[in-house]
Amino acid sequence: MHSDENIHIGFLIFPGFPMACLTSMIEPLRAANEIVGREIFAWSLISEDGNRVEASARVGFDPHMALANVEMLDQLYLLSDPSSHFNDRQNSNGKLRKLARHGTTIGAISGGVFPLARSGLLDGHAASVHWCYAAAFAEEFPDFTPSTDVISIDARRLTASGAAAAFDLSLHLIEKAVGSGVATEVACWFQHPMMRGQGVPQRKPTFAAESTNDMLPRMVRDAIAMFSDHLEDPLNIADVAREVGVSVRQLERVFQNTTGRTPLVYYRSLRMHKARQLLLYGNYTISEVSAAVGYASSFTLIKNYTEVFGIHPKDDRKKVNMFRASRNRVAPLT
Repeated sequence: MHSDENIHIGFLIFPGFPMACLTSMIEPLRAANEIVGREIFAWSLISEDGNRVEASARVGFDPHMALANVEMLDQLYLLSDPSSHFNDRQNSNGKLRKLARHGTTIGAISGGVFPLARSGLLDGHAASVHWCYAAAFAEEFPDFTPSTDVISIDARRLTASGAAAAFDLSLHLIEKAVGSGVATEVACWFQHPMMRGQGVPQRKPTFAAESTNDMLPRMVRDAIAMFSDHLEDPLNIADVAREVGVSVRQLERVFQNTTGRTPLVYYRSLRMHKARQLLLYGNYTISEVSAAVGYASSFTLIKNYTEVFGIHPKDDRKKVNMFRASRNRVAPLT
């Protein structure tokens, strides 16, 4: 049993959850306890049925309790991959809602925002969604506008976009509980370069280049933003060049120099990356994915997908389903 002075945090882990997200939350809390010299934070691992859970790295974790047996927590975080669902959705979602009604702060790390959103507990709240899941999230929850920040704190909903963001979220919890001095010391213990709070956007990679979007020339950033907003209804490159105020030749030259690709090839890559998110993290058919990224036929999608990723989309989905078959819903191959 934990004393009433503890901030008791539960981690609800689903099969295939990212292990780094769990350790990135717990290790800073453990270090804060050591620095302060008493147990400020306590934590418990929880699974839906109380049974052993295997992380994505195939490391097994033995939970302390089943979700149904949780009586009271200060905070509860869901950790999963995007395809995770409860086996007993009615009772498990009901348990989450009951905990929320009784004062538990509810949160999610990385793919955990998906089962949390499916529970309805993110309705009306901001939530951070990792950029690599953004397209799949938008397709499943079209009325929800996700935050692109690394962490989001909205009343009693706390979300972090990935493992490094989970570390930042723990630092925030430490700062709130015992002050910025301890939070800074914890960050230094782990050589964490800075404590990122709300309002810090995620950094996204540029495909086939050793840079991120925020490092690109303005005309390229603006063009990529237009591409990203028109994945389902593709734009003409000449129209994009005109909108950003340069000639097609100039846009192509700067794009090639900074990303290693022409605007057209880069645009296609964006569309293919969205297609891959929908294939791997959703339950969409090939035809539905094709339409979602602006192709009238599946043939063109399959051709471009194979060129970009070196694998047929059905084979790509089969690979991920090999890891999900015994623990998560398998996506259709049609």
